[in-house]
Amino acid sequence: MIVLTRRISAPGPLDPTGTVTLDVDSRIKSRLRVTLDDGREAGLMLERGHLLRGGELLADAAGTELIRVLAAPEAVSTVRCADPHLLARAAYHLGNRHVPLQIEPGLLRFQHDHVLDDMLRGLGLTVEAEQAPFEPEAGAYQSASHSHSHSHSQSHDHPFVRLPAHS
Repeated sequence: MIVLTRRISAPGPLDPTGTVTLDVDSRIKSRLRVTLDDGREAGLMLERGHLLRGGELLADAAGTELIRVLAAPEAVSTVRCADPHLLARAAYHLGNRHVPLQIEPGLLRFQHDHVLDDMLRGLGLTVEAEQAPFEPEAGAYQSASHSHSHSHSQSHDHPFVRLPAHS
């Protein structure tokens, strides 16, 4: 089994030897057994506190394997809106609920949740349920040291808070 232990910012002369396609719930884990897209088994043994992004490169300790991470399409809700004020209101209400959120110009995306979809429709937004890669913001408290201290009742490191899905 290949054990991926390092993030690589510049691949050097080595071309990627494989890819692994992971959803966001897998990309937040630092210890995980995965199957590469070519069928080989691999393990992630990475530094804690990082969210893997689509396109990132991972390597084994020897530097003989270079694996590109791909963000898997998953069930998401996407809001597209040309009105920055209305989009900001939506982001505020989702953030107030600690929803992991992908923010792009004119677009908000979060893991699909029909209750949140209905809340946003109540604000006058159109919400589309779709399959798409999900790349949430890492969060204001993630830094180079990957630790933080802010005032709330929990004391731990997190790239973002995950709420249970509504059924």
